[in-house]
Amino acid sequence: MKRRKTKTVTVGSIKLGAKHPVVVQTMTKVFTTDVDACVRQIRQLEAAGCGMVRIAVPTKADTEALAKIVAKVTMPIVADIHFSAARAIEAIEGGAAKIRLNPGNVKDPKDIKRIIDCARAHKIAIRVGVNEASIRDLKSDVPASQRTALMLKELKSYVRLFEKCGFENLVLSAKSADTVRTIEVNRAIAAAFEYPMHLGLTHAGLPEDALVPSSVAIGTLLAEGIGDTIRVSIAGDPVQEIHIGRAILRSLGLEQTQRPQLVVCPTCGRCRIDVVSLAKKVKGLLANVDKPLHIAVMGCVVNGPGEAADADIAVCAAEGKGYLYKNGKKIAVVEEKNLLKALAKEIEKL
Repeated sequence: MKRRKTKTVTVGSIKLGAKHPVVVQTMTKVFTTDVDACVRQIRQLEAAGCGMVRIAVPTKADTEALAKIVAKVTMPIVADIHFSAARAIEAIEGGAAKIRLNPGNVKDPKDIKRIIDCARAHKIAIRVGVNEASIRDLKSDVPASQRTALMLKELKSYVRLFEKCGFENLVLSAKSADTVRTIEVNRAIAAAFEYPMHLGLTHAGLPEDALVPSSVAIGTLLAEGIGDTIRVSIAGDPVQEIHIGRAILRSLGLEQTQRPQLVVCPTCGRCRIDVVSLAKKVKGLLANVDKPLHIAVMGCVVNGPGEAADADIAVCAAEGKGYLYKNGKKIAVVEEKNLLKALAKEIEKL
């Protein structure tokens, strides 16, 4: 999959841009002033495959805590800034590798210049963002059909301001709660600039409600070569955000994983065994396997062998038994009660 041409931006130990892997990120969801809780959550996120993490710093106490957090973790920390230039400067001086800034929320151009100068001195990146909610705040009468153009216009004005100040260590983002609008505005940004881009669908909802729209918006853009870092926003455990984000990347071949891939047929009236139950047990077998294996559980021998032909190991079920395949070739016929054990034995050989 060919990615759009971009500049490279450095965020601590991470590089963002088309020459580098797409990075999955999230936010901490505990009080920043609770340093120990924040550090614990960041380490959990790192173990799950998070590349960078953003933390909220609305008060001076939060930026003071940020400095302590930075000293205890290895992951690049991004400070989430909204209205205060003072908080931005404190966060940068406290060790943030990047700040997230919506310049429209910082009204005085002199304050933005101060932030830019501080970021330049500390050689950090700035994510310049615009979102549909802020556009509606500016012009509440703007119809939905015109918001994409207005968001792009607003972002262009921000980028011109930064470039006029000689600062190009930028990551761009545009957020909306609307899936189609998110796709439209990010396509427009990708066509207008060569800066790395942060993708996400804002206010995506509970995990079960956020999964599909986030995957559609982010996946569509990534499939078009757009996007250098992603955040799946859900109301809940941030570790779930990382799992979903990495799954999106894997589905597009954008993440080289050492984890097994389990493929399961959707089941139909041809099934003569409990495919779902067997698949869950197989998934349990794979929980501690650190190899990029392709394992398939198929419910019948009609389509199963063909659909599982690319699998390292596959089982295609029949009445009371299953046919084991290895790299597309049948190697054994096993009674249903022994299928899991037989699969486990073959997986161990790989």
